[in-house]
Amino acid sequence: MGKPTGFLEFERDLPKKRDVKERIKDYNEVDGTINEPIALKQAARCMDCGTPFCHSGCPLGNIIPDFNDAVYQSNWKLAYEILLSTNNFPEFTGRICPAPCEASCVLSINKPAVTIEYIEKTIIEKAFENGYALPRIPTNRTSKKIAIVGSGPAGLAAAAQLNQAGHYVTVFERSDEVGGLLRYGIPDFKLDKQVVERRINLMIQEGIKFQTNAHVGQNISAQQLREDFDAILLTGGSTVPRDLPIPGRNVKGVQFAMDFLTQQNKRVSGKKIAIEEIWATNKNVIVIGGGDTGSDCVGTSIRHGAKSVTQIEILSKPPISRTELMPWPNWPMILRTSSSHEEGCQREWSILTKEFVSDSKGNLNALKIVEVEWNGNSFKELPGTEKELPCELALLAMGFLHPQHTGLLDQLGVDYDERGNIKCNNYKTSVEGIFSAGDMRRGQSLVVWAISEGREAARSVDNFLMGRTSLEAKEKGILNLA
Repeated sequence: MGKPTGFLEFERDLPKKRDVKERIKDYNEVDGTINEPIALKQAARCMDCGTPFCHSGCPLGNIIPDFNDAVYQSNWKLAYEILLSTNNFPEFTGRICPAPCEASCVLSINKPAVTIEYIEKTIIEKAFENGYALPRIPTNRTSKKIAIVGSGPAGLAAAAQLNQAGHYVTVFERSDEVGGLLRYGIPDFKLDKQVVERRINLMIQEGIKFQTNAHVGQNISAQQLREDFDAILLTGGSTVPRDLPIPGRNVKGVQFAMDFLTQQNKRVSGKKIAIEEIWATNKNVIVIGGGDTGSDCVGTSIRHGAKSVTQIEILSKPPISRTELMPWPNWPMILRTSSSHEEGCQREWSILTKEFVSDSKGNLNALKIVEVEWNGNSFKELPGTEKELPCELALLAMGFLHPQHTGLLDQLGVDYDERGNIKCNNYKTSVEGIFSAGDMRRGQSLVVWAISEGREAARSVDNFLMGRTSLEAKEKGILNLA
């Protein structure tokens, strides 16, 4: 619980981000280095709340008061062990999680919440710094072989868990690098790829095999996987983006957000772009979609040197704080300002895009928009509000529909649910010996949910192969601290 009176003595505090004028010139992480004194004070704010709602707020069930107390005592090794018992990758969640645990913090009823996400990040970085984060090599091996298709956070979490259970795990990734969205999707200024590579190297030392450029269903047959492995776990992403089929959709200058972001990840890594490059330099950029992916497009466009950056959203502007319709400890749908928004961006709400307008050469030069209001069943256009906004690059960041069906999934013959995701029962698909987790199963979601899905799916696979499972459920973690 930290210090009994800590929540009365200390205010919420975080290390200052790098100066905007400095950070928009590079792709280094926006957040500065960890600050141990700040972390100790923030851990001291964790109160003796009786019922830690942060447990249920966290999809992983992290044992938050316990590791906060260990941090307050400066016992970094114990804090690391407690955190690792429920979370395979604190270095990811400590950087890019929206922290639903903090929304459920009891202190947040009437004061700013404990800085749980920052404390997580500090714990794992101290663990690497002090040599606690070492390979955990299983002492006993089974004869079972498992293929995991997709190396995003769900696949990596499942691989780590199943490897710890003693199975032989091979992860197949269709891209040239491991990591899925962590590698090609999330900007480097939010998640440095050396952090991803550090974790992958640790997993290789633990005995997990990775095969890149392995597009199962194309250059590797699905049938071959069925013959070579005792179980298959599908953990690819929700990769079919939501499109905007309006007049002018095919003009040059309208791009999907993930194509834009992936290209920049590759540039930062020094890789060549094999297709036509997408740049925001000297352009009026409009990002359509108000979520995290849209925010990432904003920060990337600013670093490209865009003339202007505007982010538009069809929904109305959220309130700045909880309303009676968003009671604690539920996740509040409030206005959030990301580090990218802080760097210079105009944000507009209740905006519907009606047409992509092109010049005589077929290049995008404007967006025709109109203001709308929600009437309870649909959006109604407001008369007299239609106008054109200058735009040479429009980025579609409106989310994703479902995983790609053609190829692997259709070849395996798995059933789909009403949203087009893989239909499962306890992570088991309709095909014997094939399982699924993450965005492929539950739809587009958070990295922390993907890790949780991977861990729980690993239990299901382990039980299928062994008739029981040695992997503890989410509520217990894998470590006995008694």
